[in-house]
Amino acid sequence: MPDSGYSQFCPVAMAAEILGTRWTLLLLRELVVGSTRFNDLRRGVPRMSPALLSKRLKDLEAAGIVTRSQAPGDPDIFEYRLTDAGKDLRTVVEAVGAWGQRWVETEASLENLDPELLMWDIRRNIDPRPMPRRRSTIQIIFKDLPKSRQSCWLVVEPDREVDLCSVDPGFDVDLYLSTDVRTMTEIWMGYTTIARAKDQAKLFISGNKQLETRMRSWFSLSRFAKVEKLVA
Repeated sequence: MPDSGYSQFCPVAMAAEILGTRWTLLLLRELVVGSTRFNDLRRGVPRMSPALLSKRLKDLEAAGIVTRSQAPGDPDIFEYRLTDAGKDLRTVVEAVGAWGQRWVETEASLENLDPELLMWDIRRNIDPRPMPRRRSTIQIIFKDLPKSRQSCWLVVEPDREVDLCSVDPGFDVDLYLSTDVRTMTEIWMGYTTIARAKDQAKLFISGNKQLETRMRSWFSLSRFAKVEKLVA
């Protein structure tokens, strides 16, 4: 698959020839958490060019890790799904993520802030079940970004679908969160808590009190947030 191999029979070397190319592991991360369509995969790896994303998907298909099929009811859209071999990589991806959470310094992680990826991660981990059985709209305001990029909206529909909007969807807002990208990232990664961020005046919440009170139940953190950090 890669342009040059290691020329070793060792299984580690053989696996690295498939998994070690740039962006491949991050693309697998997106597939493991359930993204199937090209545009959704792009949102999970926003700095990866569409051409390279297409190439990596073809490489993974050739390696028997991904299958491609037409989306039901829409022959112009393709879906990418993990094969049994691909599903077996979940433990690999999760182990790499846990290692990074445990051993990479906090400040080093926080040098790579990315509000688009952050909100995409938050969106797909929202748990709608504790939320009211009606549309709920949550506006997140990043005070440290340019005005044109400050706001985004999470829209949770009654059927439990969660949309992330970068343009005002026009619905009444039920809950407002005002903070900066670093603080929201720290909360998401488990480096701090919602309560501590509020106490330190780094996070301001207003609006529906029921949604705010239940926030710990519907605002799920990163799957790695509970991993014990062994370096500061």
